[in-house]
Amino acid sequence: MDFQLTEEQTLLADTTRDLLSSYDTETRNKVIASDPGHKPEVWNQLAEIGILGLGFDEDSGGQLEIMVVLNEIGRRLAPEPVLHGALAPGAIIAERGTDAQRALLDEVASGQRILAFAHLEPGVRDAAATPTVTATRDGDAWTLNGTKNPVLAGDAANTLVVSAALPDGGAGLFLVDAGASGVSRKPFRTFDGARGAQIELSAAPAEPLGDATDASETISRALVRISAGLAAEALGAMEEALRLTTDYLKSRKQFGVTLSKFQTLTQRAADMYVSLELARSMAFYASMSIADGEFDPVKAARAKLQIGRSGRHIAQESIQLHGGIGITAEYPVGHYAARLTAIEHTLGSAQDQLRTLAGQLDSYEIVSL
Repeated sequence: MDFQLTEEQTLLADTTRDLLSSYDTETRNKVIASDPGHKPEVWNQLAEIGILGLGFDEDSGGQLEIMVVLNEIGRRLAPEPVLHGALAPGAIIAERGTDAQRALLDEVASGQRILAFAHLEPGVRDAAATPTVTATRDGDAWTLNGTKNPVLAGDAANTLVVSAALPDGGAGLFLVDAGASGVSRKPFRTFDGARGAQIELSAAPAEPLGDATDASETISRALVRISAGLAAEALGAMEEALRLTTDYLKSRKQFGVTLSKFQTLTQRAADMYVSLELARSMAFYASMSIADGEFDPVKAARAKLQIGRSGRHIAQESIQLHGGIGITAEYPVGHYAARLTAIEHTLGSAQDQLRTLAGQLDSYEIVSL
């Protein structure tokens, strides 16, 4: 398997890195503390170079291009909701929507429309479970009732892609105007600096995405895509957290020598590197499987399990090896730890992935010696 990026993918990564280079810790802290929680000018620049339309059609790039972009977003902790506000819900519309519905993607790619995938619900741990939000049909009109939370990027979204239980069974997908009557949202900030909202739907008018039939397979593929995207973003955050930590060990002195002279500390940094490489392999595994047309929830769970374990290890060790400065708001490493923690718990923690994998044990043959 070839893990080398093409020249075009490398150029895309370099371009994204240059575009996000203005995000130092102080700048990011100011941006996430003010509305809308990201830089509109950066959002527009992402649109200009085609990043907000990746994966919407065959000519716009695929999963590997998405992976390298999200890796750079994780490296800089950029708060722009590229995954949750554009790429993930946009891919759902591209896959299932009618021609008229797909026309919305031109506005998404140009940065004029923000989307959000409203699927997760309060008290429901299994993202693959049938939604409790219900869809009701009256002639040709549809309405939705229920609550979605958390809806990442839901605070700023113009259009919601909402999953809902169909009258005849199964889960359907609907487009909902975020400003329509019957739709109310309670915006919130997450501890890692991201934005989201709780969406309340009360007889909210909705348009079926494609046919009003069971869309469970589309939802499953969307969750696999999001998991792979989170893995790519986490990998970038882990790379930068390790770089910051090793640089600190090389420069900080105790007893007249740099911390890198203490063998125990360098061994702990080496263990962080091992965790990073395990995460890198699984992030590539997740994205390359999608690029090959395999949307396997089990493969997604394998990748997310390792990403969660590696992210937790690197986050904790980064703070420990920095000492007290590691948890200050003015220093970046604590923000990387917060983002890695949030990624681990999005779409299920490492323990949730273990339960998913344990449920597959009976599908394997038993080897006896």
